[in-house]
Amino acid sequence: MPANGILLFCEYNQSLRPLRKYCHVLLFLALIAANQSLGQTGIWMKWESAEEEIQQDWKSYPDQMEIERDLDSVLTDFYQRGYISAFWDKTKEVNDSLTYLLHLGTKFELSEIRKGNISLGLMEDLPPPVRGFMEWNLWISNALDYFENRGFPFAQIKLDSISRESKLILAAIHVDQGPFISWDSLRVGGSTKTQARYLQNLTRIKPGSAFSQKEFEDASEILDRSPYFELSQGPDLTFRIKSASPTFYLRDRNVNLIDGLIGLLPNENEPGKVLITGQLDLELYHLGGKGRDVAVHWQRMNKETQSLDLHAKESFLFGSPLSIRLGFHLLKQDSSFLNRHFSMDFGYDFSKNSSIRFFTKRQASDLISTYAYREVDELPEIADSRWNLYGVGLTINKLDSPFFPRRGFYLLSEFAAGNKKIIQNTGIPESVYQDLDLNTPQITGSIQVEEHVWMSPSWGMWFRGSGGFIKNENLLLNDLFRIGGLKSIRGFNENYFFAKNYGYMNMEQRLFFGGNSYLMIFTDFGLLQNPYDEKENDYPVSFGTGINLETGNGVFRFIYGLGKSNLQPLSFSYSRIHFGYLARF
Repeated sequence: MPANGILLFCEYNQSLRPLRKYCHVLLFLALIAANQSLGQTGIWMKWESAEEEIQQDWKSYPDQMEIERDLDSVLTDFYQRGYISAFWDKTKEVNDSLTYLLHLGTKFELSEIRKGNISLGLMEDLPPPVRGFMEWNLWISNALDYFENRGFPFAQIKLDSISRESKLILAAIHVDQGPFISWDSLRVGGSTKTQARYLQNLTRIKPGSAFSQKEFEDASEILDRSPYFELSQGPDLTFRIKSASPTFYLRDRNVNLIDGLIGLLPNENEPGKVLITGQLDLELYHLGGKGRDVAVHWQRMNKETQSLDLHAKESFLFGSPLSIRLGFHLLKQDSSFLNRHFSMDFGYDFSKNSSIRFFTKRQASDLISTYAYREVDELPEIADSRWNLYGVGLTINKLDSPFFPRRGFYLLSEFAAGNKKIIQNTGIPESVYQDLDLNTPQITGSIQVEEHVWMSPSWGMWFRGSGGFIKNENLLLNDLFRIGGLKSIRGFNENYFFAKNYGYMNMEQRLFFGGNSYLMIFTDFGLLQNPYDEKENDYPVSFGTGINLETGNGVFRFIYGLGKSNLQPLSFSYSRIHFGYLARF
């Protein structure tokens, strides 16, 4: 179009002789530009055959190599169908256009496949096909996978002793396993403090064991999903005499965390004034490059209520596949009671996405003040107790990122049982304990499931469902779950609800505007059961909005929520504002 336009202009202005030479120059440049523009479209190719339904119409390719790759793929497909004499014939080439003709030839049938020299072990795991090219191609693919995951990555399989009867082909299987390859030492490259020993335990690539292509591929996925580091480039695999040595190039993530939150809440004890609450999270990960973690969590929920959590984890204890985690939890509930938990659990990763853990916990609960119970005639709602429990937990993690996932699934569940003993307190009348069974079994369980849905680069959704129960003949208020706040049902104070059974749902719509920054609106709703409330069933609901803003090595969060329950009316005077800065280093 540009060349034609200039030509018309020149023809119309022939009387303007001084301009003619400029017109010719412009026409020449326009023709060159038009030619270059056509050349940028690549190469056009189509192919056809004697059968009209087997053909491909014009298609653009960036270069000749892509055309040959596509043609080879088509030819391989017809080989697998039995057209083993098929070939291509270039019939026409004009400038940037190519035409090919596919000659299929005779269609043969693989009528008999004899076992040949295949081993008994391979026959048991992969019984060979009796006939058929498609069946043969599927079997040979599975057989090569079988060998390369058992130390024979250079195995070769072919048809031998081939004979032909008209369009029928008869053959026997011939297997050449090649040399046995074992794993050599694993190497670590890149800017990381991770030790090779830790990486070896994590990927389960053990020196001296049989080479496995699947182990090598799974290792890359496992390492790239680690919260400690990520792959900085593709791994290398070096083969030596009967051994293979993998090298993984890692780059440490900023995983250590300092997170502080300040909450502005109405002061229920002093109307008209604001109560400032706080939270501090300090988490140090992968200390010494060995998967060793330490965490401290402190929280002040109101004027007299505070909690403290301490955790320490050691991965691959004494070189075993087990990890050990020790924990301590302290909760001071105003002037009512004091809870302490000591826990120890052992974890085992039985797949790249799943782990199981076995744990034990000792829970102690004591009254802070007994003045209100000095004249009671039955066991009060809170009491001194000791609870030793043993349990099992399951984790399935299929999230696409350890910190800011946009798609994927996550499940965390646990079940525990043990014996609870109620301790007699001298500040409570002794008659309260006389007809009471002080030693009773107590069981508990919980589950949390979340799903991240990626709709588009700028829009995502997050759903989480949580539930739990606790059962005991003498269930106390200080045994119950604590629900509410930023990490459960927003729009309420932290640990606002007591519940023996609970279930709640969190939903968020997220509008991403860069990296891990997003605006969001949320709604939470649940069902809680508390035997000590006037109305045992409570149906809290909340909604609100917020922002998650990524800034360098940290994330600033601001969330505003409104909630309604049996204990809290829906009112702006009960709104909750949380903001804080989460820094990773």
